[in-house]
Amino acid sequence: MMGRVDAIKRFNEYLGTLNYRKIVIIAGNHDWLFETQPKEAEKLITNAIYLKDSEIIIDGIKIYGSPWQPWFGDWAFNLRRGLPLKKKWNLIPKDVDILMTHGPPYSYLDKNFRGEYTGCQDLLYRIRVIAPKYHVFGHIHEGYGTAKEDKTTFINASVVDVHYRMVNDPIVFEL
Repeated sequence: MMGRVDAIKRFNEYLGTLNYRKIVIIAGNHDWLFETQPKEAEKLITNAIYLKDSEIIIDGIKIYGSPWQPWFGDWAFNLRRGLPLKKKWNLIPKDVDILMTHGPPYSYLDKNFRGEYTGCQDLLYRIRVIAPKYHVFGHIHEGYGTAKEDKTTFINASVVDVHYRMVNDPIVFEL
């Protein structure tokens, strides 16, 4: 819940039990150590590839990951809407196949329990420019599921509900 060293170690151990050739992860709003002491946090991840405003190509598939979201409470990786977030989204390469962000784009699987759309409009604009095949995110637990617009499939992959109970199955997809 707070991204402390012991939790990151346990998460890394869990990742090591999964039967996948490659695992790619990003941080999110609970992952304080990744924001405040990124080098220390990143050293703890040995069973996955951690992306922070960066990309990796695996088997010819370009994956880009970013942990940011519009200001939300007083959590990690918050940025103000407008120019601060737009600068981050402009870093996303135009030829990315899979985009991973912590926060959702506006109006796609981003409705909270109050019925409010909470996603980022600047992120949605960038997605429409680059048209990745997949955009995978979480953050708004109530938005779990998939949606499609033109060439992009949106995936809110949150496996927990608003009370942090694991109620949703992982979403599996193939390119």
